[in-house]
Amino acid sequence: MALAAFSWQELAQQVVSGLASGGIYASLALALVLIYRATRVINFAQGELATLTTFVAWSLTNHGLNKWVAFPLTLLIAFAGGVALERVVIRPVERAPVLTVVMLTIGLLIGLNGLTAWIWGGETRSFPSLFSTGTVDVGGVAVSYADIGVIGVTLGAVGLISLFFRFTKLGLGMRAVAANPETSPLVGIRVGWMLALGWGLAATLGALSGILVAPTVFLEPNMMQAILLYAFAAAILGGLESPLGAVVGGLLLGVILNLAGRYVPEVGGESRLAVALAVILIVLTIRPSGLFGRTVGRRV
Repeated sequence: MALAAFSWQELAQQVVSGLASGGIYASLALALVLIYRATRVINFAQGELATLTTFVAWSLTNHGLNKWVAFPLTLLIAFAGGVALERVVIRPVERAPVLTVVMLTIGLLIGLNGLTAWIWGGETRSFPSLFSTGTVDVGGVAVSYADIGVIGVTLGAVGLISLFFRFTKLGLGMRAVAANPETSPLVGIRVGWMLALGWGLAATLGALSGILVAPTVFLEPNMMQAILLYAFAAAILGGLESPLGAVVGGLLLGVILNLAGRYVPEVGGESRLAVALAVILIVLTIRPSGLFGRTVGRRV
């Protein structure tokens, strides 16, 4: 197995690009973790929700709305859609066996994918980027504004989410429900609405991921399917119980995939998915709870 030529500048370049890709994985992984902590269910439809809302953003800009208005508006639409989805589709089966809810999310994946293709068609479209196409020299390394922007937006979103959970009444309520949904109603917390808010926040983070990745991979109905697999790997790597782990896992996975794709010729294109799946298998074998996860006891 031949390795690519090595240079420190090239290594730094790949690390920065990997962090940008990992930021996208991290935001979607964080969405998965938010729903899992609240419901103990993996939402397999998270990527399709992100794709649908990204198409909404494209439609708004395509009809003349400035992207700095269209993108925040899309995040609000995504939040409202996530809340409505939990209220209308998920809530009626919330007390059903976990497998039932998982199968429902898989059904949502198929249904939302078909709905997106039906409304917008299957052709590939270009998508406006939030950032310029230039580069800046940092210590001899040419770093694109897009990479810097993606990393900055992701870390900013994670920071806002952290502040929300630590210092707001709603955030503290959501944490309480995630920790102990059975006793939360005893202190006046409306568990149902906390779960709905969790789905809304997850949908918002998914929309953000879609908006960030669409300029690179181009917009089409299956855009987020591979990204979702990377997000799963990131969430498992960091720990499905840990929002911090989702972020660290996403960033770390992005760097790993980028370095492997650059320095190991056999890794590239579709084989990157194999690396992500290998990460899932290794982590589940060595440390099933993930890097930041821990086994949590639940009262019955």
